[in-house]
Amino acid sequence: MAIRVLLADDQALVRAGFRVLLERADDIEVVGEAADGDEAIMLARAHRPDVVLMDVRMPGTDGLTATMRLIGDERLPGTKVLILTTFDLDEYVFAALHAGASGFLLKDVGPEDLRNAVRVIAAGDALLAPKVTRRLIAAFAGRTGRQGTPLERLGTLTARERQVVALVADGLSNQEIGDRLSMSPATAKTHVNRAMAKLDARDRAQLVVIAYQSGLAGIPRLR
Repeated sequence: MAIRVLLADDQALVRAGFRVLLERADDIEVVGEAADGDEAIMLARAHRPDVVLMDVRMPGTDGLTATMRLIGDERLPGTKVLILTTFDLDEYVFAALHAGASGFLLKDVGPEDLRNAVRVIAAGDALLAPKVTRRLIAAFAGRTGRQGTPLERLGTLTARERQVVALVADGLSNQEIGDRLSMSPATAKTHVNRAMAKLDARDRAQLVVIAYQSGLAGIPRLR
C-alpha cells in the first residue's frame, strides 16, 4: 500500500512542489494539503495519513502547536510528523522533537532525499542524520539543561545500550549501527527498543534528544 502523506505549509507553491516530487514515486500518495495548523489537524483526522510534512511558521495555529496536538491525538496513533524548516528555526525544531515529531528536513532537500525521508518516517524510524540536525539538537539540548532525563534511568542502560544510543544520536540507522558494532540490524533494533523503553522515549527522535541532554552522545565507542 502507498504511504499516505499530508502536506501542511502556508505557501501554495511549496505544497504544489512537494506534491509533484512525492507523487513521482509509486509508493507515496498525497492525501491532502493544509495551509495552517488547524486545517492540518482537521485533515489528518479525516484522512489518517501515515506522515504529515509540517511547516513550522504558519498563520493561526503554527506547526509546533499542531504537532503536539497531532501526536497527542488518540485518534491518530499511527500518524508521524516530519517537520519542514529552514536553518534559522532551530529552537522550534528542538521543541517539536520534544513534542514527538519524528525528525525534520530543511526545505532545500533534494527530490530523492525527500521521498526517502517519507519512507524512513513511515517505517517508524527517525530522520536525524544530517550534520546540521545534530548540531542544532546538540546546541539546544545543552541550552535546556540535563534535568529532563532522570539519572537513575540512565543507570539502567547496559554498556552496549549506551553505545547504541550514542550511535543513534550520530544519525546512524539500525543497519549502520550493526555494521559499526558487528551485530545484525535486528539485534541493533532490539537494543534501540530496549533503550527507548528504559528511558521512556516515544521514538528515536526523542532518544536523540535524551542522548544529548544526558551526555550519552559522543561517549567512547567499544571496539
